[in-house]
Amino acid sequence: MLAFSQACENNKAPILQVLTQVFQHSKRVLEIGSGTGQHAVHFAKHLPHLNWQSSDQPAYLSDLSARIQQANLANLPAPLALDITSSVFSAEKVDALFTANTLHIMPWQIVEQLFQRLNEFCLPEAQLCIYGPFNYNGQFTSASNASFNQHLQQRDLLMGIRNIEDVIALAAKAGFNLQQDYDMPANNRLLHFKR
Repeated sequence: MLAFSQACENNKAPILQVLTQVFQHSKRVLEIGSGTGQHAVHFAKHLPHLNWQSSDQPAYLSDLSARIQQANLANLPAPLALDITSSVFSAEKVDALFTANTLHIMPWQIVEQLFQRLNEFCLPEAQLCIYGPFNYNGQFTSASNASFNQHLQQRDLLMGIRNIEDVIALAAKAGFNLQQDYDMPANNRLLHFKR
């Protein structure tokens, strides 16, 4: 039985709607933190012009690999083992990068490392899309996000919903500017950046 995320099932259609537009001229996408692989399979299936390269930490690769193998899509290669803190990125550079529900799980120091490595992963013309919950001016956007943040911090004090202003500043340092902040279901956002 493959690992399954209900959240992925719930949000894959609205995310795809945005990615269809934002990644319409892209050719290669790197997904950071692909988890169960549900997003990778769904997006690769509906965006056949893209080569969708999934990745995750080595510890999470077995279920991800199994789902991708089962999908058997020509534009969905085997996932990469990628640990932001240590892995050398030896794959071809991409013109699009996607990550969902990762920034609030990673300690802030690793979020910073992710943005510092964008030039290593991405071609100069790359698009960047980040999905998840964000705070605005240090404030939660809903009671459910405040409760979710409390739950995260009970698991690990280094986790937590990030302030959008801090994320925009990190992206700007890496040469990426916010193009659009999309409203998503369940108090989430999809941030689209490009150089």
